[in-house]
Amino acid sequence: MVDILALVLQHDEQAVLTAVELALIEGVPTKTHVLNLLHRLVDGKVIGGPPLDTPQALILRREPKANVERYDALRSQSAMGGRHAS
Repeated sequence: MVDILALVLQHDEQAVLTAVELALIEGVPTKTHVLNLLHRLVDGKVIGGPPLDTPQALILRREPKANVERYDALRSQSAMGGRHAS
């Protein structure tokens, strides 16, 4: 609470008040969220834009294929004194 009140020393009082009100409306009244909203307000970024239609889960179109032979080849090069990652 004190950290939020101290923001008035560095930022406009109305901007701090607006950031706090937005955080309360969004249901996330944390210091970090208020700071994030305040910086967005100060920078002139859009707050509360149109809602995004995001999928509930991502779906792979092509499953990844394990290539264990590649790693075995790298291990054998390392054992013979070849190149390694370090």
